[in-house]
Amino acid sequence: MHAELLAHLLPPVAYNPRGVNIGPELTAEGLSLDAVQGRAESLIDEADVRTAADLLADWERVAGLPDTCVFTPTVEPTPGQRRDAVVGKLTSQGGQRAEYFIQIALAAGFVVTVTEPHPHTVDDDVDLPVYDAPWRFAWYINAPAVTVRVFAVDDTVDDPLAIWGNAPLECVIRRYKPAHTQVLFAYA
Repeated sequence: MHAELLAHLLPPVAYNPRGVNIGPELTAEGLSLDAVQGRAESLIDEADVRTAADLLADWERVAGLPDTCVFTPTVEPTPGQRRDAVVGKLTSQGGQRAEYFIQIALAAGFVVTVTEPHPHTVDDDVDLPVYDAPWRFAWYINAPAVTVRVFAVDDTVDDPLAIWGNAPLECVIRRYKPAHTQVLFAYA
């Protein structure tokens, strides 16, 4: 395509665009310009992290990833997991509600619940646990004793079939918890 355009730029009297010497030169330069245009068009895909491939590492750098809580050096995330992590980081609005931390845990591959103890008052039932005032700043993440994250469809043949352990859960929850609170982990 660009070879034809370059041929139209030649002075009409002096050059034959199909000549022995200039024809191959125009073809070579045209192919180079075609490649540059194709690469420029692919930047449209790279501008959206959901379709990025070549610039995925740059997207991760901007988002402060990879997350050392979720992806350890022994577990290499798939490109799909890497894209999902960047999208999650860029679109996360934060929060202090229990649902927010349940979603953070779920994104890391853990199913949890949250329990928030409240100080015991005279109006409370006598069967409820007795917590004093400082407990209003504590909360529990309730999770299975052993969490197994299994092989997903978009994983590669090099990925493990399963990963055991709750250390990534504790790491990611502690990172995002409100600074004035104390999170406790209850495993059952």
